[in-house]
Amino acid sequence: MIPSPVTADVQHLFSKIVQHDESISPMHLDLPNETHDTISLAYGDADPALFPVDALIAAVDSMLTGNLDISLNYAPAYAGLVALVQARMARQNVPLARNEVLLANGSSQILSLLPQILCNPGDVIIVEGPSFLGAVETFFNCGLTIETVPVRDDGLDLDILESTLARLATQGIRAKFIYTIPTFQNPTGSLMPLANRQRLVALAAQYGVIIIEDDAYGDLHFENPIPLKLIAIDPTWVLYVGTFSKILAPGVRMAWACGPAEIIKRLNRFKTEGSNGPFMTRLVAQVSADGWLDQHIAILNAHYAQKCQAMLDTIAQTFPSDVRYNRPLGGFFVYVYLPNDLPVSRLLPAAIANGVSFLPGTTCYADGQGTHEIRLAFSFQSQEKVVEGIRRLGATMHQLRQA
Repeated sequence: MIPSPVTADVQHLFSKIVQHDESISPMHLDLPNETHDTISLAYGDADPALFPVDALIAAVDSMLTGNLDISLNYAPAYAGLVALVQARMARQNVPLARNEVLLANGSSQILSLLPQILCNPGDVIIVEGPSFLGAVETFFNCGLTIETVPVRDDGLDLDILESTLARLATQGIRAKFIYTIPTFQNPTGSLMPLANRQRLVALAAQYGVIIIEDDAYGDLHFENPIPLKLIAIDPTWVLYVGTFSKILAPGVRMAWACGPAEIIKRLNRFKTEGSNGPFMTRLVAQVSADGWLDQHIAILNAHYAQKCQAMLDTIAQTFPSDVRYNRPLGGFFVYVYLPNDLPVSRLLPAAIANGVSFLPGTTCYADGQGTHEIRLAFSFQSQEKVVEGIRRLGATMHQLRQA
């Protein structure tokens, strides 16, 4: 018997994970309509004025002149880039064997692989609140149970983390991992001091939980060098994720993970598209060689420090006095805490109407918090536009209070 035609509804084909993803997540962002005149302070894009165009062109020219067949054919990732990563990490007290390093297409690829190798749907993970919206949404869409631990001025609240780990243990639950950004945290800009880092790693060891140390902004410091990386304190319990996106160019899409060899081995297995190939890995290695990258990072730090200070100075001049905000020592963001009468739901549409936008804090939590918090990025816009955008936002706050 020929079956009856099936209606063209593909919903029944989707997995439970995809069906879970179809619901509106707490991180959902639906900005009101912006115009070409809107100054967006929402996203942490790098400043295109600092892209090393000449260095990249020179490196490509050299590669295509001397290594054409090697650079453009099927081949594994260039071993020289792994060696460069090993050398950079060794200078920060993290010696690595070759099987403890994985190259990837941006840190987001690594974060998307982690639930595949460490978790089953429903498993518990611990995430900072607020945190990097891309990571939180990735974990949410994988069907994980997210425990949120707040971030203070000195990073993850370790007292609450310890009580959370203890509570889970009494329930017979061991979290699969703790996701943290200890250095110039996204979005708050907080910097975790050494004593806190040591306690965090000790807690992870005590409860047998791996730490995912996301260090996207670790090179972008405006003052003294940062404390030891978590992985330098105890490599047994830390998987470190670094990236060239913020210090070279985001479009290059090159990052690395390093840590326990067994985790790296399984990340490699699930990286089904294979290696990053010879062209881009050679390009990054060549343009970063001979100390050039460190010189470039110094230029970035001076530039971003100036833009950050311009944003902070303008906030002090134009925002209402009861608006609180952090003063980051690195990274791309200033995080703002709004008074009760200026919730994001009221401020955002009015701000966009006045020609400026920002990232609502609600997009940085897995549980709907952040209704009175916003993230302001000073990284992408010119300094002049950063100042003008903050002036517009401050004026909007005062207008709303006078309405």
